[in-house]
Amino acid sequence: MKTDRNILRIALPSIVSNITVPLLGLVDTSIAGHLGATAYIGAIAVGGMFFNMVYWIFGFLRMGTGGLTAQAYGAGAREETVRILLRSLGLALLVGAALIALHRPLADLFFRLLAPTPGVEAYARRYYTILIWGAPAVLGLYSFTGWFLGMQNARFPMFIAIVQNVVNVGASLTLVVGAGWKVEGVATGTLIAQYAGVLLAFLLWRRHYGGHPSRLLRRDTWERSALLRFFSVNRDIFFRTLCLVAVSTYFTACGARQGDLVLAVNALLMQFFMLFSYVMDGFAYAGEALGGRCYGARDVAGFDRLTRRLFLWGGGLAMLFTVAYWSGGEYLLAVLTDDRAVRTAAQTFLPYVMAIPLAGFAAFLYDGLFIGTTSTRGMLLAVGGAAAAFFLAERGLTAILGNHALWLAFLLYLLLRGVIQGLCYNRVREKIVHLRKLQE
Repeated sequence: MKTDRNILRIALPSIVSNITVPLLGLVDTSIAGHLGATAYIGAIAVGGMFFNMVYWIFGFLRMGTGGLTAQAYGAGAREETVRILLRSLGLALLVGAALIALHRPLADLFFRLLAPTPGVEAYARRYYTILIWGAPAVLGLYSFTGWFLGMQNARFPMFIAIVQNVVNVGASLTLVVGAGWKVEGVATGTLIAQYAGVLLAFLLWRRHYGGHPSRLLRRDTWERSALLRFFSVNRDIFFRTLCLVAVSTYFTACGARQGDLVLAVNALLMQFFMLFSYVMDGFAYAGEALGGRCYGARDVAGFDRLTRRLFLWGGGLAMLFTVAYWSGGEYLLAVLTDDRAVRTAAQTFLPYVMAIPLAGFAAFLYDGLFIGTTSTRGMLLAVGGAAAAFFLAERGLTAILGNHALWLAFLLYLLLRGVIQGLCYNRVREKIVHLRKLQE
């Protein structure tokens, strides 16, 4: 079926891209692990935590750009797709420059809150001071990635992610092993890979889409009403991301309050959720790209068909993951850790992990469809309501259920996101119906 082929054409390369993204941090950690001091590993972990959190917050540059571009592509507005990219790149460069300008107070605040040991902090600050210069490249690549997906092209982001990892390995090993640098070599290797990625994205855009930077100077790129819409969409996604960060951070903090064993157990079991999310995000990207295209083309029948097929794929994969976690969960725990105490404690909470796919798959798919149709206010309301329920449930049940309350609250959070968006879905569909009638 054509719709299935289109979904897989976007989803499969996106899944590969998602899986390769964490490898940048994994490479840094692996090289640091052979530098001769445990403080190096801690420094990479602490520095990486800062960048992961900051860049996650600015992920709206990818999502907002992707949704708006897909709509313009579906409407056949080729020039508008270019203007959307340039607006996004302009904002990415502005935010990147602000992060560099404010890097000292941001670092002081972060290290004060985290309070690592003096040895780890010293190395982490070196790592951070070098890698902060990659902010414009990372955020710029977010813009390009969203734009390529909006243009129905998931192959370029996958190719860029693979090249980045190859460059990172080569540059970091050369600087650390060949030149004798320590944590500075790890950071510089990653920095080189970040700029290699955004440069490759620019070259692919220029060669395959006829892009030229001189278009940045055109007045219609910065037309007021278009900018207001661009910022409105990204504002909603920004606040939605803050809600996601709040839940994620609070989840980790709750585990830490219950001791090192519970913290380790929760961190280990969250890897099951991350593995599932890498796959489901690929199908969410397909919903974003194809849903935005249907929205731009005012194709109501195509949007309905896309939704049905996405949920068939998503539901099937959720059941597959549930069965896999039920039958192989203990084996996966053994692969992740050889600590018998952690594995034994983690087995108590495995049923919650098994429930994650069925509880959460709808939230991922609706996210893609809502981003593609720029129905970002519905996303914000869904995540905000689900986050509030998470905090209330965890606070109300912890005294009785302990860590079980945290996992029950997390499942409720995932489930409510999908339920609330499901209730809002008809409004999203009616937007396309209304635009179709106006067009006729």
